[in-house]
Amino acid sequence: MVDETADFAALIREFKDRSGLSYGVLAKRLHMSTSTLHRYCNGDAVPTEYAPVERFARLCKATPDELVEAHRRWILADGARQRERKSAATATTTTTETPTAATATTAVTEAATVSGATSAPTPEADFPSAAPEPTPLPAPEPAVPVTAPRNRRRTALFAAAAVAVVLAATALVPHLVSGNGGGDRKQEAGSVTSAGHGTPSSSASAKSASSPSASASASPSGSASPSGSATATSGASASTGAKSGGAADVAAGVPLTVTTRPYAWESPCSQTYLVDRDAAKVPPPPTEQDAPSWVSALGAVSAGSQFLELTVQGTGQETVVLQSLNVRVVDSGAPLAWNAYAMGYVGVGCGGGVPTHSFDIGLDAARPVATPKSGQTGLPYKVSESEPEVLYITAAAASHDVRWYLELAWSSGTRKGVLRIDDQGKPFRTSGMSGRPQYGYSLEDSDWVPHQAD
Repeated sequence: MVDETADFAALIREFKDRSGLSYGVLAKRLHMSTSTLHRYCNGDAVPTEYAPVERFARLCKATPDELVEAHRRWILADGARQRERKSAATATTTTTETPTAATATTAVTEAATVSGATSAPTPEADFPSAAPEPTPLPAPEPAVPVTAPRNRRRTALFAAAAVAVVLAATALVPHLVSGNGGGDRKQEAGSVTSAGHGTPSSSASAKSASSPSASASASPSGSASPSGSATATSGASASTGAKSGGAADVAAGVPLTVTTRPYAWESPCSQTYLVDRDAAKVPPPPTEQDAPSWVSALGAVSAGSQFLELTVQGTGQETVVLQSLNVRVVDSGAPLAWNAYAMGYVGVGCGGGVPTHSFDIGLDAARPVATPKSGQTGLPYKVSESEPEVLYITAAAASHDVRWYLELAWSSGTRKGVLRIDDQGKPFRTSGMSGRPQYGYSLEDSDWVPHQAD
């Protein structure tokens, strides 16, 4: 077991022991098997997502600081698990025999022998042995179709073509590996989305804000995809797709990754969504991990405020300094005239606290800025592969419907750049809800009821 996994498992066991609850009780409340929970606590497995870790920690009454520490340890343990898989895959690949020139030559010779080709003399033909030639045998009666020699020649040609492809690929690989993709860059810009990769571009500044053609045409809710890892990749487009990058990430040279959760909750009671539907047509409130799907299905928009969780981690041992976090407004208009639906349940209290490295953004301002919450230190922060940071953003809007995104400026040695942070290539969207009908979900009635949040 690697150190990161052991540290994560130790914290999980500490939460479990402190709760006083058995594995069976905890597993039932978390809707997972007892054996799975046992493996997490023993360090035999690491959850592929942070959501079950957070539910477990909250169930064990972890403090806000402990939640942050649990997230940090999970990030490191998950990274260690992925590195182990890559190492295993690399080891498997290296054990596979690579065709050599000698092997290819042998294959060509064998192919020529099968086809009966005699156009190229062999060394033995130039220097015949002294042994007497064998007496030719009488030709047998034809016992095979006339097309058989043609088939043999076709097989030989296919074999020779395959060998030629192998030789060409063998010669091409060193050339590709040795290429540097255009040299080093001192200034690197990019884009980071909630589920995909950042993309270097010629400008990741306010130019995008002045040309909101792609972002402003987004649907009311934008895209509500679950969180994913976001890194800089090569390319010119600001929008991204699935989790894929690999060599392109390395080629881009941006030494950090950002994972964005645009629909995180500081607490269920603090999160409300605007939905353009009557209460009878709105399903019950989701759990936090299901919020992205719920938002996407209903075309919902964060109401009053939006809580973002940004996990920033270096891709190597070198230190990366997070210099500044800037807010860019794409569009601002009148608040949406939709109904407001509060998460959580009527009459059921909610816990919560203010985690460290939290920022407030007032989207109603002419020039919104990210301001550290009272008593907390702001940027710059330092990150590396072993020391990630989690940033929490609360963006509030009371009198406007705002589409916006963030720009994270970074530096590492003599290199520096800017990463755009948005919602899958679209801006985040937050709208005021003053004067809008507000609803809460009643467990007693199993329905949405008019409810004014406290």
